[in-house]
Amino acid sequence: QVQLVESGGDLVQAGGSLRLSCAASGSILSINTMGWYRQAPGKQRELVATITSSGRTNYVDSVKVRFTISRDNAKNTVYLQMNSLKPEDPAVYFCKANIRRNSGGYVYTSDYWGQGTQVTVSS
Repeated sequence: QVQLVESGGDLVQAGGSLRLSCAASGSILSINTMGWYRQAPGKQRELVATITSSGRTNYVDSVKVRFTISRDNAKNTVYLQMNSLKPEDPAVYFCKANIRRNSGGYVYTSDYWGQGTQVTVSS
């Protein structure tokens, strides 16, 4: 089994910073693209940022410059450094990872999601 566990969500004032972490564990052979998504109340889940295994990054326009995604391949962990948080940033932030794993002698590649971590921004 594979599990993704996020942490770092909190209440912060507008203009402040937070760092989210997401650690993957289990019978992992390798992790391809990892990413962060967010979902605000009444809205669809949206992509925030992704990072490939080689470090190539991609961001939604609304967070470019303010947010930075990174990963530690040795720790199977992806991070999201969020600076200059705005009132439109609050949401539940989810991490997603495309993971190649071994199960019963077979190799599978699937997408996995974490349970989400709440980010709240006060104005």
